[in-house]
Amino acid sequence: MLATGKDFFSTPIEYLKGVGPKRGEVLRGELEIYTFNDLLNHFPFRYVDKSSYQKTSEIPGFDGAVLLRGTLLAVKESGIGRKKRLEAIFEDESGKVSLQWFRGVNWIKPKLVIGAKVSVYGKAKLYNRKYIIAHPELEPFGDENESGQGLQAVYHSGEKLSEMGLSSRGIGRLIQTLLPQIKHKVDEFLPAWLCSELNLMNREEAMLCVHDPETAEQAQRARLRLKFEELLLLQLEMLSRKVTAKKTIKGHPLTVVGEPFNLFYEKHLPFQLTEAQKRVVREIRKDLGSGEQMNRLLQGDVGSGKTIVALLSMLIAIGNGFQTCLMAPTEILANQHFATLSRLLAGMEMKPALLTGSTKKKNRKIIHQGLMDGSTKILVGTHALLEDEVKFMNLGLAVIDEQHRFGVAQRSSMWRKNVIPPHILVMTATPIPRTLALTFYGDLDVSVIDELPPGRKQIETKHFFESSRLKMFGLIKNEIAKGRQVYIVFPLIQESATLDYHNLMDGYEAITRSFPLPEYRVGIVHGQMPVDSKDFEMDHFVKGISNILVSTTVIEVGVDVPNASVMVIESAERFGLSQLHQLRGRVGRGAEQSWCILMTGNKLSKEAKVRMQTMCETNDGFKIAEVDLKLRGPGDIMGTQQSGILNLKIADLTRDAQLIILARAKASQVIDKDPDLSATENKKLRQVLSQKMKSKPNWIRIS
Repeated sequence: MLATGKDFFSTPIEYLKGVGPKRGEVLRGELEIYTFNDLLNHFPFRYVDKSSYQKTSEIPGFDGAVLLRGTLLAVKESGIGRKKRLEAIFEDESGKVSLQWFRGVNWIKPKLVIGAKVSVYGKAKLYNRKYIIAHPELEPFGDENESGQGLQAVYHSGEKLSEMGLSSRGIGRLIQTLLPQIKHKVDEFLPAWLCSELNLMNREEAMLCVHDPETAEQAQRARLRLKFEELLLLQLEMLSRKVTAKKTIKGHPLTVVGEPFNLFYEKHLPFQLTEAQKRVVREIRKDLGSGEQMNRLLQGDVGSGKTIVALLSMLIAIGNGFQTCLMAPTEILANQHFATLSRLLAGMEMKPALLTGSTKKKNRKIIHQGLMDGSTKILVGTHALLEDEVKFMNLGLAVIDEQHRFGVAQRSSMWRKNVIPPHILVMTATPIPRTLALTFYGDLDVSVIDELPPGRKQIETKHFFESSRLKMFGLIKNEIAKGRQVYIVFPLIQESATLDYHNLMDGYEAITRSFPLPEYRVGIVHGQMPVDSKDFEMDHFVKGISNILVSTTVIEVGVDVPNASVMVIESAERFGLSQLHQLRGRVGRGAEQSWCILMTGNKLSKEAKVRMQTMCETNDGFKIAEVDLKLRGPGDIMGTQQSGILNLKIADLTRDAQLIILARAKASQVIDKDPDLSATENKKLRQVLSQKMKSKPNWIRIS
């Protein structure tokens, strides 16, 4: 929903009647509303049907939020500071209800006038035999402005805005002032065939109806049109960049498989590849030899074997005379990759180098020299790889692991490591729902390893309440008696004054008491330890010297100990589904049965119950990711670095999954027919898309 270039839509917001300089400043600061166009694109998030009111006596049988009208009888303030609370007693002809506020008390209280007629909107809950509506929406009520009003749009606002008279109702008044002025000014830019095929409302009608609908159906049609438009532009942007990149950005032509690959595959590959791994290697091989730059996302669940695929890809690049690098988000993961690659390449006289923030100056000089003269073929590291002084002789392939932890600007630095940008292979062990993959990585080719290595047994996941702790201890002792090892993960390092959860240090002491020497050896690892101490503890666990490792989530990714058969996650309700799944993936790497035990308190929220149930029911990372998306939304899953790229105005990546897929299909149809959008029917669409693409940096090439 972009302005089409007409001066009217770019008019500064303070020039709208009812705004002025002071309100304009608040609108800019709080809602990023700078122009008329920005105000039009501040869409309602729901609607209230003002054509029908309920009575307080009807609350018990009413599902959802209620709309009441009556009188404020009394107002009472209690508590101090953050515990301050405000209560108003509301009455209509059929009874009373308590209205309560726990936030914004100071600016809400002056608006509550005893004896005032008001309309109240909110969800009522029964508490101590009386109905309470927490943080209701209140508006003055009078016959002259309420009867037969129909649907009323509700807008996001805030305390500062409300203090300036710009509550939802105030913002609505401004928009109603603007709407008559946009008639015959809103251009349609979608091709006529597309609007006809999908029966879309025209753009001007949609902009009017989304803010001022006569019926719920009309509001729904307007929102559908505007959501589709927004998602189509997003998909066209990514596909256009992809087409342009393939046309204009050359890639190193890695035309041969090469001796390093063949030697490793035939003599040193420690296990047979799965069919999924073979398929992905073929896809990457085809990209590398095409003469175009590869930008490929490799998805694979925990334990699916992404690292070996990355190594085989790197060996192809080396066989063509190029250098390679693998960048990881943490030192623990970088060290793990370095150890794994060193072990796999031990018989080939090809030694990787490791560069992290902890690398000593003397070793850095040696590494820098090896990169410049080409003798170092594989560099593993963290963000340190992006430093300006890290220069390659001829970098041909960059592998980026757990890429969602890197900001796009950081990753873009990798492009500057060579005159011709290196091929990019992005890996993630965090399964990404299809809709998010299309949205965040729609410009990348995608490979999926959807098969686990043969011989792996499904990890059994059990949920134990605190009352079953002795049962959990018994399972641990049985596994250690078999020669196995155990992880116990805690969410906190130090005791929290506000959260009643086990913390790491208390937990460590309790476990050492329950599992005393010499029969049991307990190690500890957390993010605040010195690197040397952390490495010492990890090394002892990897070598089997310690049989229990108490840890925070620093072992979430990358740690590979096939002998570990139990993962205990304390206060599991504090973790998101994706993190629980990642932690579970630290076990089950051998042929023996493995266990994941989720320990929680007895009182769980509804969402926490869903997370525990999901973990116990499935090991499928993609199913887990879909549930996680519904619970948390896309921002938390992809990280703020990624989610901030979009800034969607009306579409919702969680609720609009089918619309995203439709938008992708139609965008592909448009681009396949007319890659440059040069046809007459696409002229306006091209203008809008060009304006959109100019408004932000081109990080998306390696997102």
